[in-house]
Amino acid sequence: MYALRLHTVATPVATQRSRFGDVALVLFLVAQASDGVLTYVGVSTFGHGIEGNPVIIWLMGVLGDGAGLATAKLAAGMFGIVLHLSDVHKAVAVLAGFYLIVAVAPWVAVLFLWT
Repeated sequence: MYALRLHTVATPVATQRSRFGDVALVLFLVAQASDGVLTYVGVSTFGHGIEGNPVIIWLMGVLGDGAGLATAKLAAGMFGIVLHLSDVHKAVAVLAGFYLIVAVAPWVAVLFLWT
């Protein structure tokens, strides 16, 4: 009448590595690290008023400049890694480009071109 159905345990299929995804992740992590270093230099040079992100300002006020920036950048890096591991490589690439244009380039301009 009743039968037991046994499920077989198969080895998971290995997903193929994405070179595009790997490059996007590396660029994203480099952008995060660059933004963190440049933000630290900018804040050390010009004060907290130069930073435009209120969350970063709050973190730096609560944890100190280095620890606040490190916390924010580590969290962003971890979220990027989670997206990469979820095979959302285009989003990681877009975020890498966004950070390079909106965060890193302005710091380079302020710190190296206009001072």
